[in-house]
Amino acid sequence: NCLRFQYSANAGLPAQDTGRSLYEAVEKGLSNAPKTFLEKRSWLRGILALSRIIEWHIVSFFLLIVIAFSKELVWGWVYSIQVASGVFWVFNALHLCWALLEVWSIYPGIQVSGTMVSGSVFSLVARYLILVYQTLYITWASNSSGKQFLGVEGDSSFWWWQYMWLSFVCMMPYMFESLFQLYPTLTTKICLNKNDYIKSFLNILYPASRLYVGKEMHESFDHTFAYVFFWGTLIAFKLGFSYTFEVYTMVLPTLEMTDDFVNYPGQSFWRMCILLALRWLPQFLVYIIDMSIWYAVWQAFAGTTVGFSEGLGDIRSIDDIRENFGRAPESFCKKMLSPDAGSRRGSSASFLGTSSNNVNLPESSSLLASDPHRLRSYVNHRLLDVRIQKWVMFSAAWNEIIDHFRDEDIISNRERDNLKFSRFEGFSQGIYLPAFQTAGVIDNVLQQFKRPSDEYAGKGGDVNDDDFFKPVLEDVTMRTAVSEVWELGGFLLLQLLGSVHAGDVQAIMSCVLKWSERGLLFNRINLLKLKAVMNPFVDLIETLEKGIKKRSVSARLRMPTKRNTRPDTTTKSVPPVPLRRSLSAAALTGIDNESKTSPDTSDPSLTTKKTKRVNDNEPAADGLRKKVREKFRALANGLKGLLKAIAADTESRDIADRITFILSMENGFLWDDLFASDQLDEISRNEVFREVLTKVHGLVACHPDDVVPKSKEAIRRLTFFVNSLFMDIPCAPSIHDMFSWNVLTPYYSEDVTYGKDDLESQQDWEARHNERVSTLLYLRTLFRGDWMNFLERMKLKDEEKIWSNHIIDETRRWASMRAQTLSRTVTGMMYYEKALRLLAGLERLDEETTDDLIREKFGYVVSCQVYGNMKKDQNPKADDIDKLMHRFPHLRVSYIDSVRVNRSGATVFYSVLVKSNGKGSIQEIYRVRLPGNPIIGEGKPENQNHAMIFTRGEFLQTIDMNQEGYFEEALKMRNCLQEFAKREGAFPTTILGLREHIFTGSVSSLANYMALQETSFVTLGQRVLAKPLCIRLHYGHPDIFDKLFFITRGGISKSSKGINLSEDIFAGYNNAIRGGSVGFKEYLQVGKGRDVGMSQIYKFEAKLSQGNAEQSLSRDVYRLSMRLDFFRLLSMYYGGIGHYFSCVLTILTIFVVIYLMAGLALYDLESIGDRPITPMGTVQMLVGGLGLLQTIPLFATLGVERGWWESLNEVFHVFITGGPLHFMFHIQTKSNYFCQTILVGGAKYRPTGRGFVTQHTPFDEQYRFFASSHLYFGVELAAGLILVGVYSTAGQYMGRTWSLWLFSFSFFPSPFLFY
Repeated sequence: NCLRFQYSANAGLPAQDTGRSLYEAVEKGLSNAPKTFLEKRSWLRGILALSRIIEWHIVSFFLLIVIAFSKELVWGWVYSIQVASGVFWVFNALHLCWALLEVWSIYPGIQVSGTMVSGSVFSLVARYLILVYQTLYITWASNSSGKQFLGVEGDSSFWWWQYMWLSFVCMMPYMFESLFQLYPTLTTKICLNKNDYIKSFLNILYPASRLYVGKEMHESFDHTFAYVFFWGTLIAFKLGFSYTFEVYTMVLPTLEMTDDFVNYPGQSFWRMCILLALRWLPQFLVYIIDMSIWYAVWQAFAGTTVGFSEGLGDIRSIDDIRENFGRAPESFCKKMLSPDAGSRRGSSASFLGTSSNNVNLPESSSLLASDPHRLRSYVNHRLLDVRIQKWVMFSAAWNEIIDHFRDEDIISNRERDNLKFSRFEGFSQGIYLPAFQTAGVIDNVLQQFKRPSDEYAGKGGDVNDDDFFKPVLEDVTMRTAVSEVWELGGFLLLQLLGSVHAGDVQAIMSCVLKWSERGLLFNRINLLKLKAVMNPFVDLIETLEKGIKKRSVSARLRMPTKRNTRPDTTTKSVPPVPLRRSLSAAALTGIDNESKTSPDTSDPSLTTKKTKRVNDNEPAADGLRKKVREKFRALANGLKGLLKAIAADTESRDIADRITFILSMENGFLWDDLFASDQLDEISRNEVFREVLTKVHGLVACHPDDVVPKSKEAIRRLTFFVNSLFMDIPCAPSIHDMFSWNVLTPYYSEDVTYGKDDLESQQDWEARHNERVSTLLYLRTLFRGDWMNFLERMKLKDEEKIWSNHIIDETRRWASMRAQTLSRTVTGMMYYEKALRLLAGLERLDEETTDDLIREKFGYVVSCQVYGNMKKDQNPKADDIDKLMHRFPHLRVSYIDSVRVNRSGATVFYSVLVKSNGKGSIQEIYRVRLPGNPIIGEGKPENQNHAMIFTRGEFLQTIDMNQEGYFEEALKMRNCLQEFAKREGAFPTTILGLREHIFTGSVSSLANYMALQETSFVTLGQRVLAKPLCIRLHYGHPDIFDKLFFITRGGISKSSKGINLSEDIFAGYNNAIRGGSVGFKEYLQVGKGRDVGMSQIYKFEAKLSQGNAEQSLSRDVYRLSMRLDFFRLLSMYYGGIGHYFSCVLTILTIFVVIYLMAGLALYDLESIGDRPITPMGTVQMLVGGLGLLQTIPLFATLGVERGWWESLNEVFHVFITGGPLHFMFHIQTKSNYFCQTILVGGAKYRPTGRGFVTQHTPFDEQYRFFASSHLYFGVELAAGLILVGVYSTAGQYMGRTWSLWLFSFSFFPSPFLFY
């Protein structure tokens, strides 16, 4: 029949294909189509959907009462069982109630089949008759007189057995269902069974089986066992706790009250029943609510266990990075590079591996051995083995990450240099470790040299180099730091001293190398005094590092080219050892050539056509020259003092002579002022020298703490990235074979890029002081370090120049990247393209192939719904969107265009896709005509749905406009997509969830509360829902969808007005009932912003509450609740909408308790007879539990990732800053809007603006905003508590009411405290 209708503007035209005269309009078909579900706006609809949970609470509460009275009254086990058997009557009565609610839910408006009617009638009649006879039998069983009933005479035991047999009949379905709960696969097999008898039986007794959905919803046995164990232990604890503190405490007051009724005349039976019901009601409400508290505790335990098992939090600080840095390249290349890089991955890939020259040294080999070639081999192939391919590829990725940090201004230039690998053309090593890794390591080496002699000396006191250097050899970082100091330090000295002293320096270094090859270093050099020599070396490096930056380089050389060098008379006795990779080959070659050439043919690089050489009779004053000479003299004298056997050893004496000659040479660096100044000018102009100097400065002159970035954000991102390398990540396929995916972002009219007017507009900060603050000033204050880094990157010293023509765009971008803007989101998502380019480069793909693959594998579509209207209205936001397209050529923008076609106002709608043409204009790619205005439901899902046709990938990642991406995380996206190729459960993965980092926590206390609460849910909460509970759904972006699965099953966004307000969760519901599976991985993170102001958070919580209220009325929740096994149903409830039901019940409990306490005090009913009854404070316990509800999962979340001590500090900070008041305040927010939506509807999207709160809200506006939902209620609570205080005679007033006063205080003054 669906072929009779057409959803287009051409409805009513001849239908040539079908032979009918006309196509009918689709709205006509929809209006006549029978509904299968009615979303009736009533509490009964939610109660029916959650009937099994309510039933469990009622039945278990009844059994606990029986056990409590049995213990107090010392019943025998037979009688206890007889009383407990009343639970069968409760079961049947509740089932009859549910059946009546089913009839109510489908009438009128739903067309039902005959079998469904027959089944419903049969069930109602049978249950009703059984309930009647159950009531009769159990009543007669309580009568022990032996009277005749229904003509049958029997004692109480006889009638009780009749009751039991009848109950057994009605309980048989429950018995079978219990088996299915423990082994849900049986339910799936029955639902999919093709047998006609079974299908008929299901159609009669289980009408939902007629639906196409909900057939396959089981989990594997291992997963089932895990979540059954979780809930089994939780329920056992909950029942024990509730029995002790909620049920048993009421037994004695109940017995005393009934005893007074029996033994005292004039007592009213109904009065006693009402008082008993009122006293038991709060206990039952607490019994229902406290399950959510214990769920939070169990969630914390399970989340912590799973988090540690997955490797989260193994690396939490820079020190942890240093400890694990040596393993990072191996893991990076193994997991994040494809097998196409096999030649590199198969090569030696660690400090301990063999080199490309097949020099294979065992790990225990000594740095100084008898082999004359051992040191050279070691230097070439062991200490300097960072040249190998895995380190080179990892360093390329690492440096790119650090460069992006700098571009984002979260680190400074100095911090960038300290974090990056160094590379120097012509030097022996391909890369040099970052300064943050090697800073302070030389000090550790020197400390090892000072260890007690008995640790390295032989039996006779003899010391060999192998034993002495053993701790250094066994530590990879120490070995590398020593090699880098030797090579780079030698280069600096050669460049500093110049060609005059080059021969002496080379000879000295060659001799030391020969000693090391012979194992004579300890015998020839006093290594225990090496620390005294390192101090002047460090001073020299620091002096050069500071002085060269400030040095004004002379444009002219101060002296002639001709220099006199010392004739080498000792070279024959001490032949120089070739230094090859120990020193810069290019630098040494240049030095050798210069020293051998005549004065007229010296290095031409020192002379240019524009440089004139002049003779100065008197040297000019040069402060740096003087300081450098002093430091070098101290260094040279210290080196000379290290020699042990100058008199006895010819080589040592030669070294001493050469050092003396360097110190005394008249035309050398230390005595010839003109030459020394020229040398300092030369090295100041030498870019390589400055880079090497910076590297050596970080290596020898910096404490480890000095090279740590100041930005907490930089440290957080680095630690997370390095930690993720050691987590369970799927290995990456080649870029050719990887899955393709698109990113989709819905956008309406939020900020794109802050303009100058936006940033300079001022708002009242404090009215009484007439102070005003602009958005830019607020951001500069909030992100002070980032602002200074921005000025450094822009090379600005005057902040007034930030609005100059060549800086203004960067200023706007800097501010926008610290707010919740579209440009921040787009920039973060386009990191995927940059990451693919980097990976393609590491895998040696040419540029043309890389471009083709990127277009094939990745695409980004921003669905700017009203972009067309913005262009027509010349809205500046449209220009900003255009700039984003020009900045990112692969970015696509879709929008809805409306074109008026005639004078009568008829409008045609199109879905349009545009891009930048690369020449400064916007090019239209596709224009798809639509049958009408697509925005007929909720705006955001409709916006997503119309843009779906422009996505081309196999998978689709949905990203909200308040999210951001990180370059280092984009590198792992290829691995992440491989999760869809795995099958961990009974069904394939169709949604993959990713963790989120809330980046707005530093804005304010309220923003911090919101960020911590959200962090707890998006990490630990979803982690537990995925594993072990296996019920994670889709709670919002940045989840990745299996696009093919979803577009054939209704799409990713349901958009019906009102009911689908929280459209994200319905994708998860739809996925669950249609046989999909949801995964959740935490090795990849996406940034996310949250609301930061009181009113913004209020609107957000209101939207969520209304959305959850609509969910409770929906068919999705109903069908899931009916089909899931009981334990997964508990997970879905307490991990989702149950939180909002608990908030409603909490407020209801407070109402009941306060009015009950006030009523008992006013009517003098607080005592029973002459016995005063003081409550045990279970309500106080409840409130305390609700406070911990927010903190226990938070404590566990932060504990796993940051450490327990820091987690405790954070939670303590939340408490002392009023966090509990904030959370309690929003319990009422959720309750108010949840109840309001259930009863009268009104669910709607509430735009919060997501901007910064830079002004105080006036009192009258705050009052109007919160009066009806919070303020009146807070006053009402306070009035009730005052009445209790005035009239109560029970005592312990504060002990019984402190938590209620806390609620009252949180509802009334809180809005004015946090505004």
